[in-house]
Amino acid sequence: MSQTLILGAVAAILLLYVVSVYNRLVRLRNGVDNAFASIDVQLKQRCDLIPKVVDAMRAYMGHERETFDELTRLREQATSATAPAERVALDDRMSGLLRGLVARAEAYPELKASDTVTLLQRSLNEVESQIAAARRSFNAAVTVFNTAVEVFPANLLAGMFGFGRRGLFEASAEERAVPGVRG
Repeated sequence: MSQTLILGAVAAILLLYVVSVYNRLVRLRNGVDNAFASIDVQLKQRCDLIPKVVDAMRAYMGHERETFDELTRLREQATSATAPAERVALDDRMSGLLRGLVARAEAYPELKASDTVTLLQRSLNEVESQIAAARRSFNAAVTVFNTAVEVFPANLLAGMFGFGRRGLFEASAEERAVPGVRG
């Protein structure tokens, strides 16, 4: 009788541990998903700003038509993309085009003098800062999740329940490049 009681208590403790680990992993996974959703919100804000930026700059920078058309095409693809990896890749390309466009805008004094363009550039800079903050938050959530999935003995249960590592947001090669200094 006492042996059965001891085995029952051990089984109950083991079951509680498994449930506790599973619930923690679910909470952490949901935190990662929530952090990615925050990035997605910021990316949508940037996508919403792009047509306004393009329209405001197009009047001054007529010969940049290919860049404007490419930005518009990428924006349309990004807003209809459903896979997070595809969305991030498209967004990285849009970000690079926008940075190049804003850099080239420096050569147009009348563009720099436009209140509309200045306001849109400020809005774009603010959104870029918010995207960077959201990416940092996402990476922090992913790091906590990955650690929980990899530590022993939780890693045994994580594998059984289908929890696997998540990838971090990393800067693209273009973002890592050292900008040139104009003389």
